[in-house]
Amino acid sequence: MGSSSSNYIANSINPTTETLAWHLHPHYKDVSWIRRDISPMLPQLPPYEHAKRLYQGQHAYLGTIFSFVRDADFYRRLDVVYSRPPHVGDREDCLVYCQMLLVFGFGQMYSVNQWIGDDGPPGFFYFKHALKFLPEAYEDGSILFVEVLSYVAYFLQALNRRDSAYIYIGLALRMAISLGLHQEVMDQAISTEEREHRRRVWWSVYSMDRLLSLTLGRPFSIQDVDINLALPGQVGDEDPRVSSILACYAQLSRIQGTIGEEIYRKKQTSSSSLFASAQRIMRSLSDWFGNLPEELRINTSSPPTGLSRGIISTQLHYYHCINMTVRPLLLYAVQRQMAANTGPSSHSIWAEGLQSNIMGIIDTSIAAARSSMALWKMAAEYNLVATYGFIDGEQAFSNALLLVMVNIAFPYKDQDASAMNAALAVLQGMAEKGNRYIQACHSLLVRIPGNMKSIAAAIGANVEPGNPRVSGDTVPAIQNNGTARPTGAANGTDQTADSSLDLGSCEDPDLWAEVLDSIGIDMDRQWIESALLRE
Repeated sequence: MGSSSSNYIANSINPTTETLAWHLHPHYKDVSWIRRDISPMLPQLPPYEHAKRLYQGQHAYLGTIFSFVRDADFYRRLDVVYSRPPHVGDREDCLVYCQMLLVFGFGQMYSVNQWIGDDGPPGFFYFKHALKFLPEAYEDGSILFVEVLSYVAYFLQALNRRDSAYIYIGLALRMAISLGLHQEVMDQAISTEEREHRRRVWWSVYSMDRLLSLTLGRPFSIQDVDINLALPGQVGDEDPRVSSILACYAQLSRIQGTIGEEIYRKKQTSSSSLFASAQRIMRSLSDWFGNLPEELRINTSSPPTGLSRGIISTQLHYYHCINMTVRPLLLYAVQRQMAANTGPSSHSIWAEGLQSNIMGIIDTSIAAARSSMALWKMAAEYNLVATYGFIDGEQAFSNALLLVMVNIAFPYKDQDASAMNAALAVLQGMAEKGNRYIQACHSLLVRIPGNMKSIAAAIGANVEPGNPRVSGDTVPAIQNNGTARPTGAANGTDQTADSSLDLGSCEDPDLWAEVLDSIGIDMDRQWIESALLRE
């Protein structure tokens, strides 16, 4: 209980061992109403050895950035599931069977790259049966319950049932808060392993809440000021990269929360406050990358050694945060250019006359998008792209959206067009393998710039932007440090997404005031879609 609770105060001044806890004094004696009275049946389970492979499949993508089931717990629970039927009247037993079926579902989702049928995406069969074992929310909470609710939320998000996903991740995080996972444990009797388990579960549900909430433009379930917990750390002799990935991903999620609150959801009182927020965020991202452990860095210019999907996921998360921070400025650029196209002087480019360091901010976001493309290409070569995973689809769509906006707002450049084509090719690849939602995203991005033909004609482009050449071999050149080379700023110099995140002294009050007026501070993706389509 928190310090604002009357029970907390009463217990603090009570000299006896008696405690005033509401769960010890319920207004009922019959607890049968809490237990489920149905008898769910287990579906046909996969062969035992194949079940292990399904676990490894989901772990490669989800288990490296979210810790919702430990290896030892999984194999112990797997033996239980394959040895006897579930005890339906026991909450923990139902949670175990629910978690195992969810793991099978995720394993199939991430193991199958192409799926044809009307019965849902890969893994949907196991997910439907898992829900039959999910206890009601009025049951007592537990760490296992938090893990299961988080899995359910993410699968719902992958099914594009986003409102339901938002509700379930909220349940998971509030249950975690009720268990005190957001604070360090004072009880010295709890082992080091259990302390670390609590930390990893907390930061995992925290990161997922930030991710799903920001995607919908909804408020988060907890503020950072209310969290007093160390980041994940190494346990025993495990590979140090395990805890490093979890900790670095959680740090990015914390920055992502700031992006949501200060760029998109906070009602800014002035243009300078919007600029200051963007400046702080970009500096935080620069510091994050500067402190990234060497074993988590990727040099895309040479064949990687020990490459894991977790490392790719972490770096893509980093570039996505840059994208999200700068995107309002790019939307403003698009709106200005579209307005110029319909004006008396359609040949004018809105960026003319702007400070070169303002263009440097935009070049930073373009560099981040190109660096993302280098990672996407590498992931595809190693068969590490999740066709149906929500995060891959969201980040690929966001990356392609940014590059489409760049090609609308600025004069034609081969690098920009090639990067956009490559980004659209990533989406097209997912769409062709059966992801219907991504197919709709791809179709939208190709359709949005309906007046790009006039832009191309005005600036003498040698490609028709409204009907881009979609090919997978147009990834931009790579520098020695492994980041994609962006188009130079106004002075013609190259910048990298990794070393030029500091906005420095590029404040232009008039510009930022117009940016502030041009955007509705809300992050629902439909905000951007409708803004572009409205033009």
